[in-house]
Amino acid sequence: MRNEEANARRFIWSNGLQNIGDQVVAPKTVLPWLFNAAGVPAAFTSFLVPIRESGSMLPQAFLSPWVTSQSSRKRVWLIGSWGQALASAGIAASALLLDGPALGIVVLLLLAIHAVFRSLCSIAGKDVQGRTISKGHRGDITGRATALAGGFTLAIGLALTFIPNELPQWALAALLAGGAATWALASLVFTRIDEPTPDTDATDGQGLAEMWALVKSDRDLQRFLVVRSLMLVTALSTPFIVVLGSREGADLTGLGAFVIASGGASLLGGRISGRLSDRSSKSTMAWAAGIASTVLVLLVVSARLADDTVNAWVMPLGFFLVNLAHTAVRVSRKTYLVDMADGDKRTMITGAANTVMGVVLLVVGAVSSAIALAGPQAALIFLAVVGFCGVFGASNLKEVSGKDA
Repeated sequence: MRNEEANARRFIWSNGLQNIGDQVVAPKTVLPWLFNAAGVPAAFTSFLVPIRESGSMLPQAFLSPWVTSQSSRKRVWLIGSWGQALASAGIAASALLLDGPALGIVVLLLLAIHAVFRSLCSIAGKDVQGRTISKGHRGDITGRATALAGGFTLAIGLALTFIPNELPQWALAALLAGGAATWALASLVFTRIDEPTPDTDATDGQGLAEMWALVKSDRDLQRFLVVRSLMLVTALSTPFIVVLGSREGADLTGLGAFVIASGGASLLGGRISGRLSDRSSKSTMAWAAGIASTVLVLLVVSARLADDTVNAWVMPLGFFLVNLAHTAVRVSRKTYLVDMADGDKRTMITGAANTVMGVVLLVVGAVSSAIALAGPQAALIFLAVVGFCGVFGASNLKEVSGKDA
């Protein structure tokens, strides 16, 4: 592919910068801290993760037909990135000017807007990567972007450990403004990517009917959707580890600790999982889910059998290892999705897969939350079983990555 080396560098930096923004304007860490500092009622906090995660997945089935009608997928990505920058800037401004329920309402609305633009980048980014980076290098590119973001995020987390947990509201607003700037910088880098002209004209998508027909007729896609659903073990388990750790004498509640664990896992696991994914993305998914599930079981055993002194270091270690596995799952499933199809079919598969996952995320999240009424240990065992099923499912996927695919 033409200018592949230069395109790879620009892809790494633009996606790395976006990943940094994701870690800063984060519904699991910084935004809950902002709500706490600004006196936002706790009910608003519970909507942060569902709005950001499901909000960026559910619209993709509706957006994919429009994306396939655009000859330049790079332009679609740029629209998504600038939209996220503006929405994040609005969140930062509201953090500086508002308090209480008013802040909660405005942030949730802006986060929903942010999620829709994020979905555009998700769809178009895989198309641009498929057009500009050849198979066998895509996982490495995704992994290096993840590692780049991890390094910056780790530095932010370390800085936060030297700041009192009760950060002033203006400081959180400044941090969010910095996150907004990363999307603007990412757009400036991405605009220099040399996107080749497609061999065929852009097509007018047939909408949901065509997408649903694709899901019903493609057995490989169906298997991937099931496996990706089972991979949710790494995404949904970390809050329950935090709760379990706090009960067993481990302090995982500091903002710096969350950011350090996430950044360190991305830095360490990004490059490694990227290269492994280029060899076999399905195998990388399988071992990552297996490691995460095993760690969850061991954490529950430690909570039952070990004393607080042991759990004080076991719980943070387990939290980090599950984040490390989550990094590998994210890199490998993205690589698998880009490698399994070409052209507009890749766009339609991406939209279908992410929309289905938005629904599954809500369902599995609700089930695990209901099980958690019996305690965090019950929820972790449930998610571990889901993950072990994912190991079996991923092992039986069709191989789409590597030299022999």
